[in-house]
Amino acid sequence: MARGINKAILVGNLGNDPETRYTQGGMAVTKISLATTSVRKDRDGNTQEKTEWHRVTFFGKLGEIAAEYLRKGSQVYVEGRITYSETAGDDGQKRYFTDIVADEMQMLGGRGEGGGGGGGAYERGPRPPRQESAPRAQPASRPAPAPADDFSDDDIPF
Repeated sequence: MARGINKAILVGNLGNDPETRYTQGGMAVTKISLATTSVRKDRDGNTQEKTEWHRVTFFGKLGEIAAEYLRKGSQVYVEGRITYSETAGDDGQKRYFTDIVADEMQMLGGRGEGGGGGGGAYERGPRPPRQESAPRAQPASRPAPAPADDFSDDDIPF
């Protein structure tokens, strides 16, 4: 029998600065609150916005990166899995929580938007091989530019 799939993909903005704690073993655990907003039109043609808040947790190196680069207002892409938990409150009432445990994160937006930097992609665990898209056809009147061989991924500061 096939295994199930538990995958969540979110693109949204941080509602607050990341909160980071460390386990006794020294592993970073960073939590953020991520807002996603959907827009639709009602029967009268009025625009209706609905914002959903998501609790997202990053572990290990990904948690350290999130803590260092993300700030309140930063736009971020997150991939992960959905988890559910429950706790008993001080009043004895059970409280239920839905969290996203992030496996991959990519900062979006420019440096001026929430201070989150821009364009860095990070993930936990082994990375799948990159798929190159087909090169675009160049106009016949101009020769194709020579590839820049003097740039490597090691030159990126993060």
